[in-house]
Amino acid sequence: MRRWVGSIAVLAAFAGGSAWAAASQAEGAQQHGVDPKAGALLKRMSDFLASQPQFSVQADGSTEAVLKTGEKVEFEHSSDVRLKRPDKLRSDRRGEKADAEFYYDGHSFTLYGKNKHYYATSAAPATIDEAIDAARERLGIEAPAADLLYSNPYDVLMEDVVSGSDLGADAVRGVACHHLAFRGNETDWQIWIEDGPRPVPCKFVITSKKVQGSPEFQVEFSHWNFSPRFDDTVFRFTPPSDAKRISFLGEQASPGTQGDKK
Repeated sequence: MRRWVGSIAVLAAFAGGSAWAAASQAEGAQQHGVDPKAGALLKRMSDFLASQPQFSVQADGSTEAVLKTGEKVEFEHSSDVRLKRPDKLRSDRRGEKADAEFYYDGHSFTLYGKNKHYYATSAAPATIDEAIDAARERLGIEAPAADLLYSNPYDVLMEDVVSGSDLGADAVRGVACHHLAFRGNETDWQIWIEDGPRPVPCKFVITSKKVQGSPEFQVEFSHWNFSPRFDDTVFRFTPPSDAKRISFLGEQASPGTQGDKK
């Protein structure tokens, strides 16, 4: 996401007067807190996701990195995410810089790098919410758009928000959506929510304003399945015969496992 004022100029140049009007109205709304309609649409999406005991989804995204020269480079990635509440999560990620699998089974985290055949395992908390926090804070592991995986996404998403607006109707991959924009102290973000009885997120864009160069992360969601057929073995890692166990950076291997190799 570009800086808000810059995005208005881009919209005006490439999308014409209607986009300019929508962005200008949004800017005005953002000066007066969160638009009630935007808040209600986000809450509806959150409640819908929270009510699902399990689901799978494909997440295709890109992450910007800002080089020391100020140049921005973008890395593409794709993830297959599977979730089973309250204590199961798996993400298989592929991309230019990663080909990895993340497992959480209610007892431990495991991250397996398929290219190098290394894996690391660490004890984990008892719920997905706690596990996402622990993986991020202790291990530096981030599930794709992890804020949407919590049991109450609305509270997590709105934690830093100072204003928000409804930009109106839009489409993502041909799906009719509500386009919402929010501004926070640390980040600005946009979300596109499917219009209809199934209010799932279709696209999510985050700009890190406090990071030099304001890099952007964006992800599009597809192939939502709320009746997946998988059992608990999907979330349990079994190391391949040629895999080598290592420790997470900054963590010591637990007693009796240091140097353990398969």
